[in-house]
Amino acid sequence: MPGPPDSRAGRIAFTHPDFVLFEIARFLVVSAFEMQAVAVGWQVYDITKRALDLGLVGLAQFLPGILLFLVSGHTSDRFERRKVLGACYAGYVLCSGLLLILAVRSTRAVLPIYGVLVLLGVVRSFNGTASRSILPQLVPEKHFSNAVAWNATVFQAATILGPSLGGILYAVFRGPSAVYAVALLTAVGALLSMFRIKTRPQARRREPMTLKTVLAGLHFIWREKLILGAISLDLFAVLLGGAVALLPVYAREILHTGPWGLGLLRTAPGVGAALMAVALAHRPLRGRAGPMLLWSVAGFGICTMLFGVSTSLVLSLVSLIFLGAADMISVIIRATLVQLRTPDEMRGRVMAVDMVFIGTSNELGQFESGLTAQWFGTVPAVVLGGVGTLVVIALWAWMFPDLRRIGALHTLGAAPTEADSEAGEGLT
Repeated sequence: MPGPPDSRAGRIAFTHPDFVLFEIARFLVVSAFEMQAVAVGWQVYDITKRALDLGLVGLAQFLPGILLFLVSGHTSDRFERRKVLGACYAGYVLCSGLLLILAVRSTRAVLPIYGVLVLLGVVRSFNGTASRSILPQLVPEKHFSNAVAWNATVFQAATILGPSLGGILYAVFRGPSAVYAVALLTAVGALLSMFRIKTRPQARRREPMTLKTVLAGLHFIWREKLILGAISLDLFAVLLGGAVALLPVYAREILHTGPWGLGLLRTAPGVGAALMAVALAHRPLRGRAGPMLLWSVAGFGICTMLFGVSTSLVLSLVSLIFLGAADMISVIIRATLVQLRTPDEMRGRVMAVDMVFIGTSNELGQFESGLTAQWFGTVPAVVLGGVGTLVVIALWAWMFPDLRRIGALHTLGAAPTEADSEAGEGLT
C-alpha cells in the first residue's frame, strides 16, 4: 500500500538553491516592469488622451522583439545564460533610470518615452529567450513540471504586486517619478540575486553562427507540429484578446476610477493566474492536456467578452481574475510541452521563436486593441477580440488535430534533431 502523499512534493523545486535565487530575481524584475507599465500607461494617456497612443506603447516594445529574436535566441544557446540574464537585468536598471529622469524633468512629450520603451523592448528580447531556456539548468528533469508551475506562480505574484504598488505610488505621489525610482531599486535587487546563481552544466554542441544555425529554431518548430500548434494558438488568442492595453481607458472613462483602480485591474488577471498555478503545482494535470489547453483558451475568450461589456468595477475584476486563471492553465501546458520537446542545445533559439509567438504578441495585441478602439470604440474592440479568440480555437482544433490528442505531459520526451544522427564531436 502506498504511503500518504509527501506534503513537500508540491514544493520540491524549492529544494534547489539556484532555482530559489532565480525566482527571487525574476520576482523582483517582473515586479519592477509591471509597476513601471502602470505608470507609463497612465502617464502617456494623461499626456495625449488617445487610446491609439496606448497601442503605440505596446508597438514600441514589440518591434525590437521581432527584429532581434533570431539573434537573441542564438545568443542564449552560444553564451552562458546566467550572464546573458545579468546583462539584461542591468538593462532594466538603465531603462528605469531613464524613465525616472524624464519624469523628474516633467516632460510632456511622448517621443522620449517611446524611445526608452524601444530600448526596453531590446532588453526584453534577450531576457525572454535566456529566462525561458535557463530553467532546465536549475532543476533536474524529474522536478521540471513542478518548477514550471512555481515559475508561473512567482511570475503571477509579481504581476499582482507590481501593478498594485505602481498604482498606489502614482496616486500617493501624484506622478510617475516615485514609481520609476522604486522600479529602479527593485531591478538592482534582481541583478544582485542573479549574480549568485550557478547553473547545472549541460553538454552542448559548438555551433558557428551561420544562417542555418540561426534559423534552426524556426525549422525545428515547423517540423514539430505539436509545438507549432500550441504556440500559434496562443499567439492569435492573445493578439485578439489584448484587453489589458485598454485598461487605462476602462479605468478612467467606463469604470470611473483612478490610478489605484487601474492598478487593481492590472492585478486581477495575476490573482487568478497565481491561484491556478498554485493549484496545479499541488495537483498537476494527469492527462487530457490537449482538450484542457483548448478549453482554457476558450475560457480566456469568454472572460474577455464579459469584461468588455462590464460597467461595474467588481464584475470587471471578477472577469479578469477568471481570465487569468484560464490563461494560466494554457501557459503551464504549453511551457511544459515546449521545454520537454526541445533539446537543450536548441532551447534558446526555440524559446526565441516562442517569445515572438507569445511574449511579443502581448505588445502587438496592445497595438491591435488600441487601433480597433480608435476605429470602433473601446467596448466593441474588446468584445470583438473575445469573439475572434473563439473562432481561432475552432480553426486550430481542426488544423492541428494532434493538439486534441495530447494526454499526460510527462510522456512527451525531447524530439530528435538533425544533429543527433551525427557524431558527438565538439561537445563542451
